[in-house]
Amino acid sequence: MGRAQETAVYTHGHGEAVLRSHRWRTAANSAAYLLGSLRPGMRVLDVGCGPGTITADLAELVPGGVVVGLERAAAVLADARAEAARRDVRNVEFAVGDVHALPYPDGAFDVVHAHQVLQHVGDPVTALREMRRVTRPGGLVAARDSDYGAMNWTPAAAGLDEWQALYRRTARANGGEPDAGRFLVGWAREAGFDEVAASSSEWVYTGAEDRAWWSGMWADRTLAPGYAGRVRELGLADGKALEAVAAAWREWGSRPEGRFTVPHQEILCRRAA
Repeated sequence: MGRAQETAVYTHGHGEAVLRSHRWRTAANSAAYLLGSLRPGMRVLDVGCGPGTITADLAELVPGGVVVGLERAAAVLADARAEAARRDVRNVEFAVGDVHALPYPDGAFDVVHAHQVLQHVGDPVTALREMRRVTRPGGLVAARDSDYGAMNWTPAAAGLDEWQALYRRTARANGGEPDAGRFLVGWAREAGFDEVAASSSEWVYTGAEDRAWWSGMWADRTLAPGYAGRVRELGLADGKALEAVAAAWREWGSRPEGRFTVPHQEILCRRAA
């Protein structure tokens, strides 16, 4: 019987607007729950590393160790390698692979980390089992995912209501689970972890600069070929509707009282010794 492999379509695509938001992410703003567990000399696997900003941060936090950034989309790894080279981070390497069938032996890593990955995969429980398999006994699997259904904003905006509903429909049609954060603990238990520590944190966008960046990025992502083309292919919205959603994002971003909250759930799972 063949090994499991990815079946879901990556909803965001890898266009400029998506990479713009991914490059903003750091270990401090996206993996703070994990940082106290890192030690010099550790071997860390960063699943779904994207353009590598978090990966490079993790490498700097384990001097004498090594961090491997794994990404299914090979083209994105050029950005990740460039980020590591720009920062002269040398204890990092990158590889192409699928979290459902990790190309590493059992117990190869002290820590396996995945940020905003499990919401996009076809079988998150299998993914967590694979992450557990390649973690040494006593080591940690760390995962953080947002919950699109729990995202909230002020002032109210019907266009953002439509964005939220449309994104969730699209992500599920692609085989993912956009509300993944709320399911992480259950998935981890199903994957065989007995020791699961759960936490939560938020990204909050308010103030003129934050609003402009967040709203402009999502307006661009809504119209980007990867997402917009998939929405039209699935018959979930037409170009006019997508333009209206993008305009709603920009209008919301202009509101001085605007605030947008992205809730995340996090799990630290210890593999039994």
